[in-house]
Amino acid sequence: MRAKEGPAPEPVWLVAANVVRWRRYGDGGQELRPGTRAYRGGTKVYVVDTYPGMGHEQVSTIGRGRGSGRWITIDTASRHLHTFRAQLVYSPTVLRRAEAYGAPPRSREETEELAALLERLAADYRSTHHGAPHPTPCLCHTCLTAPQ
Repeated sequence: MRAKEGPAPEPVWLVAANVVRWRRYGDGGQELRPGTRAYRGGTKVYVVDTYPGMGHEQVSTIGRGRGSGRWITIDTASRHLHTFRAQLVYSPTVLRRAEAYGAPPRSREETEELAALLERLAADYRSTHHGAPHPTPCLCHTCLTAPQ
């Protein structure tokens, strides 16, 4: 059991998201892969920073890694994430990593606006990244969440 290192850090507003269960991969997106190289499908991650100059195609995330289950900080393509939402984070590990990364502090409103923007852009990037039609049957996030 770890000894207390002092008072608990103040909670911070961050954008939370989930990794897509399946993603298209390879020539024309005809192959499917579960999750990403760093994260399992469905893993909850926290977005600590984005790259606005690149159209938010890449985001810096904190989450539990695929192999070890330990917390990692890594850049991830936003098209591999979904269900962006603003969340008040209390986890000391996430707060320490976000502070070490230099995550800019945001208000709830700013975080909600960023989450809405990232959700819209990620859906667009998922639909336009591979120009070829989807394989049959397709398990990608777009096909799984499309209205029947």
